[in-house]
Amino acid sequence: MIREPVVAGQFYSADAKALRQNIQSYFKTPDLLIEAKAIVAPHAGYLYSGAVAGEVYSAIRLPKRFIILGPNHTGRGEALSLHPAGDWRTPLGLVSIDEELNARLLAECSRLCEDRAAHLREHSLEVQIPFLQMLVAEFRFAAICVGTTDHSALTSLGHALARVIQSSPEPILLVASSDMTHYEPAETAARQDQHAIDRILAVDPDGLYRVVIEKDISMCGFAPTVAALTACRELGATAGKLIRYTNSGCVSGDYHSVVAYAGMAVV
Repeated sequence: MIREPVVAGQFYSADAKALRQNIQSYFKTPDLLIEAKAIVAPHAGYLYSGAVAGEVYSAIRLPKRFIILGPNHTGRGEALSLHPAGDWRTPLGLVSIDEELNARLLAECSRLCEDRAAHLREHSLEVQIPFLQMLVAEFRFAAICVGTTDHSALTSLGHALARVIQSSPEPILLVASSDMTHYEPAETAARQDQHAIDRILAVDPDGLYRVVIEKDISMCGFAPTVAALTACRELGATAGKLIRYTNSGCVSGDYHSVVAYAGMAVV
């Protein structure tokens, strides 16, 4: 079964040639590629967050296998939803779900369920795929839509991710899809987001969970990021790197109510 794109023509161009040109313009050429265990990348319309996502993806030494985790904006489906086997279509072509990786994830995490409903209209994972299609030939991926903020569930998922990656003969990159503060003045957003960014760069999943709740930071993908950081910590990650931070006002000119975006690598 093929998952058709739901935000092509809205969040990014539905025309393959234009999409390639757009994404290519977002890439940077780093002096040295980062060997990362995970990245955090935004998922807004490319006009606003594409440059951040592109700079992150082009800064990383990318493997052939990925586990992409994103928040559940629609409320559909299971709390921890793994997309079943099949292909995902974007204007750049088809890419396949990694069936072996899915099986290992299900075996390691009893809370994870195969479920299409959570993914049917969700954009946070979809918008990551064209960046990978531009940079990695014949990659495979698992897609997890996180619709819970339950700490024990996120921790359980994180430990399962670590076990799967540790036992894999091939490298696997975790991709946590998240925007940062929503609809606050730019100065407020930067101040709030710094608390969350500091915890991510410290590879501190519990600290990120706590600070987002205590300070009411509207980071929509904090739950998948907590799970990814839990895995990274178990895999020996010691630090993160902020690659770029910006907000929608830099495009719209409206700094009174912005959505902010951060691109980070966890090494």
